[in-house]
Amino acid sequence: MPSEPPEYDVRYKKPPQSSRFKKGESGNPNGRPRGSKNLATLFEKELRERVLVNENGRRRSITKQEAMVKHLVNKALSGDRRLLQLMLEEIRLLEMRAASTATASIDEADQQVMHQIQERLRRAAQAEGEDGPENPTHAG
Repeated sequence: MPSEPPEYDVRYKKPPQSSRFKKGESGNPNGRPRGSKNLATLFEKELRERVLVNENGRRRSITKQEAMVKHLVNKALSGDRRLLQLMLEEIRLLEMRAASTATASIDEADQQVMHQIQERLRRAAQAEGEDGPENPTHAG
């Protein structure tokens, strides 16, 4: 007489034994294969690859991304109006981004330093006011 499995209560978050995932079997067998890369990863990898270029009579190894930027800038300089406008707009965006991150990161740390300097100057001025000028040769 085969033994029956113990009574199993099927309910929320407890599916029937027969419909559960089997050990070592994927829940989505036709899904994305392991190790496959997305488009952004593929672009990054390709742009990081190095190529040889001739620059001023010398061969140099630079990344494809650097080569692409050099090519675009050179074409813009040679008179391609559309690329020139694109480069100028990109420069504006980079400068705005740099200015916004510089002020954001400087504000917090530098305000604290400036406050400490102001406090020191205030204390020095108060001490000078009580004791008179420390160096009378600068009196005027």
